[in-house]
Amino acid sequence: MLKRIVALVLIVLGLSLQGCATPVSGLKSFIDSTDGYQFLYPNGWQPVKVSTGSGADVVIHDIIHPSENVSVVINSIASNKTLSDLGDPGEVGYKLGKNAIAPPDSGREAELVNAEARTAGDKTYYLLEYAVKVGGRERHNLASVAVSRGKLYTFNASTTEDRWPKMEDVLQQVIRSFSVY
Repeated sequence: MLKRIVALVLIVLGLSLQGCATPVSGLKSFIDSTDGYQFLYPNGWQPVKVSTGSGADVVIHDIIHPSENVSVVINSIASNKTLSDLGDPGEVGYKLGKNAIAPPDSGREAELVNAEARTAGDKTYYLLEYAVKVGGRERHNLASVAVSRGKLYTFNASTTEDRWPKMEDVLQQVIRSFSVY
């Protein structure tokens, strides 16, 4: 009898410790096997119907704070191009900021705050961070950029500046979860 109780306590303890150690608690998985990418996003966020020609392949936003979102944009590039062929992280971050995050005549301003490269498997990703001003409001944007199979993938995560301190760790985890294949 005592052995059963000890075994039961050890099982319960082991399962509870495993639950505490999971690095992705509170996140759901999104997989697009057709376009070849995947990422994690927070529970409680919902996909938004994306209109054709909007540029985004998918958009998922918080149902309570709808301006808090993640999105994936896919553009074709020459099949022999690599991410480093497009420039180093700072150069790509600057171009992305000027052409996609705050294009001319958009009323937006984007300042590249940080740019770094990371490698996962055989893929290189540029992780970019922006401070964005839109109509007098401030936002915080993160992006992960990768190249695969003749396509340039840009994964964006965005929140208002006042929510940034609360969402920073989650959005950093989300942006680092993005992978292409």
